[in-house]
Amino acid sequence: MLARISTGLVQLHSRYYGKGPTKAKTHMVNDTVISILRGGFTTVERTMIDQGRIEAVHEMRRTFQSVMEDEFRDLVEESTGRNVIAYMSQIHTNPDLAVEIFVLEPTGEEPPSHVDLEDLPEVG
Repeated sequence: MLARISTGLVQLHSRYYGKGPTKAKTHMVNDTVISILRGGFTTVERTMIDQGRIEAVHEMRRTFQSVMEDEFRDLVEESTGRNVIAYMSQIHTNPDLAVEIFVLEPTGEEPPSHVDLEDLPEVG
């Protein structure tokens, strides 16, 4: 399932940017799917980054992710069999990374993912 998500995200990036990430790894923690994509900036984006126009690249990528959100969500929903209730994306320019985060609708079967401070034993 995780490999299918990684492959699908690389294919979507390749199809719409003309160049895809060189590596991808997807992890699942409770109700969260996290894909880390390495490499993949286009020649135009790399030129803009090298000239200090990083914010322009960030804005272009944010716009692309907004336009492509349904296709990204569909890929994860089909792969996991669960609904995506939130999608977030971020890039980092040095090193070249993109992170795609999908929060899935809870199934009620996952163990608690946090500990409240009042649940901890007293020290002393």
